[in-house]
Amino acid sequence: MSYCTYIPLMTEPSQNLHANYHNNHYGFPIHDDNELFGRLILEINQAGLSWETILKKEDGFRRAYHNFNIEKIATYTESDRERLLNDVGIIRNRLKVNAAIENAKRILQLQKEYGSFEKWLEHHHPKTKEEWVKLFKKTFKFTGGEIVNEFLMSIGYLKGAHDENCPVHQKIIKTKPMWLTK
Repeated sequence: MSYCTYIPLMTEPSQNLHANYHNNHYGFPIHDDNELFGRLILEINQAGLSWETILKKEDGFRRAYHNFNIEKIATYTESDRERLLNDVGIIRNRLKVNAAIENAKRILQLQKEYGSFEKWLEHHHPKTKEEWVKLFKKTFKFTGGEIVNEFLMSIGYLKGAHDENCPVHQKIIKTKPMWLTK
């Protein structure tokens, strides 16, 4: 069952939480590097958990990770790691916390080389899911197949975020997501 058809079957407050993400964020292109990085952090943290858990904690992630500011996160110290591992507003997993910090450092390198994280993504488009996974595994920490797939669908690089008959699908097409370009 697709996300589009599952949400109407949910009960509140879950339905409203998921509907907001589905209708306003999922599959829409993101052009801000910090927001792209934030989506990657959220997708990494979802591994092994429900997406609802992550949606409930999104504000906590924004606070804990300085609104996903790549430059700040790349300079996090050991005391920042400990602060994050003790923050009940996020997922307190050492591997995921370390991945966020190391991936921020890597994105700074990509920004120097390509001008932005978004331009790095554009440079490598189009790729199959398998090619993207291989590239992400080589470039970033804690980026397996499902994480990469969901990240790229959620930002409009891979098709499949919405059913073709979903009204949001038509809104996304108007934004010219990358999956429309070959």
